[in-house]
Amino acid sequence: MTQSASTTVAFLGAGTMGAPMARNLASAGFAVRAWNRTREKADAVDGVEVADSPEEAASGAGAVITMLADASAVEEAMTGGEGALPALEGAPWIQMSTIGLAGTERMKATAAEHEVAFVDAPVLGTKEPAEQAQLLVLASGPEDDDLRGRCQPLFDAVGQKTLWVGEAGAGSRLKLVLNSWLLTLVEGVAEAVALASSIGVDPERFLEAIEGGPLGVPYADLKGRAMIADEFPPSFALALARKDAELVLEAAADLELPFARAVTLQLRRAEACGLGEQDMAAVARMVGSDRGATRAET
Repeated sequence: MTQSASTTVAFLGAGTMGAPMARNLASAGFAVRAWNRTREKADAVDGVEVADSPEEAASGAGAVITMLADASAVEEAMTGGEGALPALEGAPWIQMSTIGLAGTERMKATAAEHEVAFVDAPVLGTKEPAEQAQLLVLASGPEDDDLRGRCQPLFDAVGQKTLWVGEAGAGSRLKLVLNSWLLTLVEGVAEAVALASSIGVDPERFLEAIEGGPLGVPYADLKGRAMIADEFPPSFALALARKDAELVLEAAADLELPFARAVTLQLRRAEACGLGEQDMAAVARMVGSDRGATRAET
């Protein structure tokens, strides 16, 4: 796929992640035709042409990218009324949403039924890396050099690195493993910050102690400082983190993962307390039983 304004990309989804990704594709020289269920969000993306339906966005496009909240939203956009899939003419479907194992297999089968090349390529990163085109793309699909060559310029426009990890589905499996670790990390930071405060330790000293060493990662510092300030502007919404945690448990049906179950419970509690639209770090408000529930409601 030649990177030029003559290459039209249908981009379905203009949410927290999708909007900056579509904008970066346009900035890289692609002609982006964007669609979002709430049209106003697509209208706010600079440099793109807004389509009235997924079908309109995909008609004549060189590729279609889905970046939506969950498997149901992806399925509706591709195969529902005025869906994109029937409009594809030899173009690949690049599925970049986090939709879990069952959802990915279902989309893969649907693509095969329509004889459409399917690339499973979820991304690792939140709002800020998406805005800076610094995402990690976990790509998987057919061992086809031409297809991968057509996809790579798109991935380069939105990410700092692409890992090709095998046949379609391998990308989503790796994403679940990474999400499991990430969600556990956030809950662990929340509990460490809460413990520090409860025993008279300045939680800033905790972050200072781990910074730059084997125990520290930049993500812990980022989320830890949000927790200390008790301010959670959404970089990755807690409701989506809860969805991702549930996808981890669904994939691990034959395993006992105590941390994953505990984190999922915490995220569900936080969402039930009205924190779903805040950043996932707001799970810190649930630490401390009744005290956490009280803080969440203020």
